[in-house]
Amino acid sequence: MNWLHSIGLKACVVLGLTAISMHSSFAQQAPKSSEAKTEVLWLGQAGFRIKTPGGQNIVIDPWLTGGPKTPAPYKTDIVALGKVDLLLVTHAHVDHIGDAPALAKLHKTVLYGPADMITPLITLGVMPAELTHRFNKTGSVKPLPGIKVTAVQAEHSSLLVWKNPATEKLESHPAGEAVGYIIELENGFKIWHMGDTGLFGDMKFITERYKPDLVLMPIGGNFTMDPEDAAFAARNWIKPKMVIPIHYNSNPLAKGTLEEFQNAMKGSKVKVVPMTEGQTLAF
Repeated sequence: MNWLHSIGLKACVVLGLTAISMHSSFAQQAPKSSEAKTEVLWLGQAGFRIKTPGGQNIVIDPWLTGGPKTPAPYKTDIVALGKVDLLLVTHAHVDHIGDAPALAKLHKTVLYGPADMITPLITLGVMPAELTHRFNKTGSVKPLPGIKVTAVQAEHSSLLVWKNPATEKLESHPAGEAVGYIIELENGFKIWHMGDTGLFGDMKFITERYKPDLVLMPIGGNFTMDPEDAAFAARNWIKPKMVIPIHYNSNPLAKGTLEEFQNAMKGSKVKVVPMTEGQTLAF
């Protein structure tokens, strides 16, 4: 993750569009009226803001100030994101934890994440314990009215890079294991944010157990599944109604493209829902 660490240095220090037309019957540009059930805003890389049918805002992996594809105005002012009712982080790499600690403190909002990621955030003084919640894979929480979040497996690593205020040097700290999240909303709609993950067979089990409607799936390769592996999982194991490709187009080491994923998905009944950073879609 050297490239990410270098371009994300600003985010490390914090720790110490054009809308495209859709041809899917399942997603549409978010209307300005109250007709939208769930509004999904892509913040770049793996970052999302989900406005639930009940009007609650869930923010996941908010790499904003350091993200090369973060849409304006969020890149220069995290306040622009609006109120945050729930913060979820899948793992401690800078392009995922990003500005989550700053957002938690700003909004007095609890940051939920893998237990062994949260612990060093507390012991290093990055986060106050009262603004954190530790849980692990297959653990479920109900952090907001009508909202249920279950941590699930992700095939990836996790490392926290922290600037020691005493030495002014960056330090690397173990941060447990990466996870994905099954997020069940007030109306029963389920979103699987896969986080960073490689291919693993229990994707089929997770699908059978939790039955996600929409999957946010990494396709960039190198650190995660590439377009071919992602398409294999979507077509053969998960088979959701819809999949949004994520975690591509922001790192030269992760060369997978949207076109490659779309080509690999040809003939599948799964609806590929491409997004542009800064775009909001309604489901």
